[in-house]
Amino acid sequence: MFHGEQNVAISTPFIKLDSLLKLSGLCMTGGEAKMLITEKNVLVNGEACTQRGRKIMPGDRVQCLGRTLLVTQDAP
Repeated sequence: MFHGEQNVAISTPFIKLDSLLKLSGLCMTGGEAKMLITEKNVLVNGEACTQRGRKIMPGDRVQCLGRTLLVTQDAP
């Protein structure tokens, strides 16, 4: 199991929370992402988030399943 912070680079101004969870490998499907989010297992910048479509921007930290994801901007 991975512990610590994982950088996730995006090439767009934002990514939706459910898409970030899939991109990072924390879940494989949108259904899994929805379940994690609606059951309040996801923190965005330290606060519980239940919005699947929440816009996650570079610099945001998302915590889920003991992992921390740091969203970064991919170089153009």
